[in-house]
Amino acid sequence: MGNEESVFFSRLLTEMTLSFHIIYATIGVGIPLMIMIAQWVGIKKNDEHYILLARRWARGFVITVAVGVVTGTAIGMQLSLLWPNFMELAGNIIALPLFMETFAFFFEAIFLGIYLYTWDRFENQKKHLLLLIPVAVGASFSAVFITIVNAFMNAPQGFDLVDGELVNISPLLAMFNPAMPTKVAHVVVTAYMTSAFVLASIAAFRLLKGSNHIYHKKALYLTMKVGLVFAIATAIIGDFSGKYLAEYQPEKLAAAEWHFETEGNAPLVLYGVLDDGEVKYAIKIPFALSILAHADPTAEVLGLEEFPEDEIPPLYIHYLFDLMVTIGMSMVTLSALYWLGKRLKWAFVDSKLFRWLIVLGGPASIIAIEAGWWFAEVGRQPWILRGLMRVEDAATTSGDVDIMLYLFAGLYIVLGIGSIVVLTRMFKKNPVEQELKDRHAEKGGDIL
Repeated sequence: MGNEESVFFSRLLTEMTLSFHIIYATIGVGIPLMIMIAQWVGIKKNDEHYILLARRWARGFVITVAVGVVTGTAIGMQLSLLWPNFMELAGNIIALPLFMETFAFFFEAIFLGIYLYTWDRFENQKKHLLLLIPVAVGASFSAVFITIVNAFMNAPQGFDLVDGELVNISPLLAMFNPAMPTKVAHVVVTAYMTSAFVLASIAAFRLLKGSNHIYHKKALYLTMKVGLVFAIATAIIGDFSGKYLAEYQPEKLAAAEWHFETEGNAPLVLYGVLDDGEVKYAIKIPFALSILAHADPTAEVLGLEEFPEDEIPPLYIHYLFDLMVTIGMSMVTLSALYWLGKRLKWAFVDSKLFRWLIVLGGPASIIAIEAGWWFAEVGRQPWILRGLMRVEDAATTSGDVDIMLYLFAGLYIVLGIGSIVVLTRMFKKNPVEQELKDRHAEKGGDIL
């Protein structure tokens, strides 16, 4: 296998691993907050349905955590095996956030175990709720620290480069790079948003399948309301991300928007196709790119003509950007309509059609997360460490990467199918109605 093939298979394997891992990682970050909110609402309202909601979500969460551990370990291993030159150059800097990410995960896992083990051992639910705080904090900070590594790759700083080596390293300065605030905020908030809409999708699906239980209605209302809050937050942070790109990665913004010539009053290009360098069938929103980049409708936005051809990211990232934004704004609209509809008693938000749209919103949110990560990674090309090291210079020269690709693909298929089967059987064997009856019998109260 030649060097080009090694680079190709290394990129493919890394992309496959990250694409699979991001599903479980996103759920792993967002679900603990949802569990905590459900239990807090249950305590505040003295409503057993919300308490049970937290309990059932926590059971399913354990399965996703287990798969996330395996895929997260695979990513750590692949960094060293597939990208040895990158690790040799930047390993001393990213070692700190990688270690802190591991620490945050163990912090989360320890308290999650205690939380699950002590569920029926606390008479005071408020004290039990306190155990969820370190779980949610640990989950979120796992995302923070691993995203800091990615932010450093986009905006490397905190060192001097001497004879091809990084010296005078300041790990904290490297961690708090210009890309860090927007990237970390975007990753964490979209994880919360996506988790809420995935749970809403499940609740809507159960209602569509004939279970008209109040438990599912409460689950749907809670998750859609939380999803709306974080969907709006995601849109706001997306605006800040656009301004970051305009200042620090203008070639990425220009490629995402098919903005070829430097100009003021720049329009935002949505959809369309690229035919021999000409944009066709696109929707152009006047002044919107200038506003996104500089908060000024007349501001000048750099075009791709300003950059060397071999440093321009692949132009197909425009489709990824469009997909991410379209799904994000659709979910803002859907959740806002649901919230307004419930407050104003609009019947259509309880219709089958609207509930099917909510069901589709869960998988769509996952697709948006995938598109966002592909956009982030492909948009940095040709660099693995922007401005310092290209992808082809960082990859291994081993001839066995293709074999690793097949082996890991098999592992992910097993993990994916296995987690779905386990989760499905777990909840089918213990339906909500039966669990409520059992708890009713134990407590002697009416929670049905």
